[in-house]
Amino acid sequence: MKHYPIVLIAVVALVAFGVGACAGATVSTPTTSAQATAVPPPTTAPQPTAVTQPTTAPQPTAAPTQVAQATAAPTAAAGGPTAPPPTSVAAVAAGRLKTVLDRGNLICGINGQLAGFSVLESDGSYSGIDAEFCRALAGALFNDVSKVEYRPLTTQNRFAALQSGEVDVLMRNTTFTTNRDTAVGLDFLPTTFFDGGGILVEKSLNATKLSDLAGATICVLAGTTNEQVLTDTFNSQNIQFTPLTFPEANALYKALDEGRCDAATSDKSQLAGQRASVLKNPDDWVIMEETLSKEPLSPAVLQNDAQWADVVRWVVYATWYAEELGITKANVDDQLANGSTNAKRFLGGTGSLGKDMGLSPDAFYRVIKLVGNYGEIFDKTLGPNTKFKVPRGLNTPYTQGGLQYSPPFR
Repeated sequence: MKHYPIVLIAVVALVAFGVGACAGATVSTPTTSAQATAVPPPTTAPQPTAVTQPTTAPQPTAAPTQVAQATAAPTAAAGGPTAPPPTSVAAVAAGRLKTVLDRGNLICGINGQLAGFSVLESDGSYSGIDAEFCRALAGALFNDVSKVEYRPLTTQNRFAALQSGEVDVLMRNTTFTTNRDTAVGLDFLPTTFFDGGGILVEKSLNATKLSDLAGATICVLAGTTNEQVLTDTFNSQNIQFTPLTFPEANALYKALDEGRCDAATSDKSQLAGQRASVLKNPDDWVIMEETLSKEPLSPAVLQNDAQWADVVRWVVYATWYAEELGITKANVDDQLANGSTNAKRFLGGTGSLGKDMGLSPDAFYRVIKLVGNYGEIFDKTLGPNTKFKVPRGLNTPYTQGGLQYSPPFR
């Protein structure tokens, strides 16, 4: 019995040692857990494991940041509140935009012989819807519609002039097609006139359908979509005809006047314009009702210059948007001062839309003040008060059943 205390002391010592060892393990476990929550390890635990822990502490510290990011992502994906975007920084002009601004004027490729679209007047100015859009672009760039050099181009050299940099933009009644937008290396912008191919014939022929033109000689401009459409349409209906091609419009309509052709094909708007302004006896000619093709006439710039393309794109949209908002040359100043939030932002009274494109803050105000909205441009050049009296048709705002639908200016 007198040996029991010695045994008991030994047992107690062993238990104490075991508890101490367990205590050391217990200390290291919270340390690892604490590191995962970025809490520093205890300084009172001198065990060897605690000495080695600080070398690995920085690695777990990054985990909470990653977890927080992963937690925030579902909130944004679910449509929850997100932080506002940083304040926009004004764009720096580069590429073709910089070239144009440094030069101090716009070189605009046009037809030059197409009444209603672009034609040289006796006073040396150019009139027509394409010429007006050249002026609208100059207004946005320079606040001066006279800062335009018009470069007349044929159907054969128009694309080469753009590709070589001879012109900055093509505003030349040119149809937007897949091939031209890709293989030819152009970027097309919003359509300034939605048109369709048609045929102009003498009334005396009494032609009301295409089969009535079997065996006819038909004038067409070389290198145009109209030439391809004419061939495709007549061949598909097994109608025999003889095409007579010309490099430019004046020669074509001269031949028509001289009786060398029985009919002519082109965009319907072009046929209306040339009939009214070029043919000697316009009332002797009629445009057939049948529409042969879609012909969206659109501005084009050289591919891979997004900033310059944006400038041309949004100038066209500006004319549509202004009409949608009821903003005209006459009321644009009042709209800038007292208009809706959308009107003030669009016209540069608030926000930074113009600066974001590398232009003046009031770039779109300039377009409307100096040239007008799309409706005003159309009425001036092709509308009911002109000799052409071209129906507006699809070239009306979407609110009136047309195709003009501008993205929002915001």
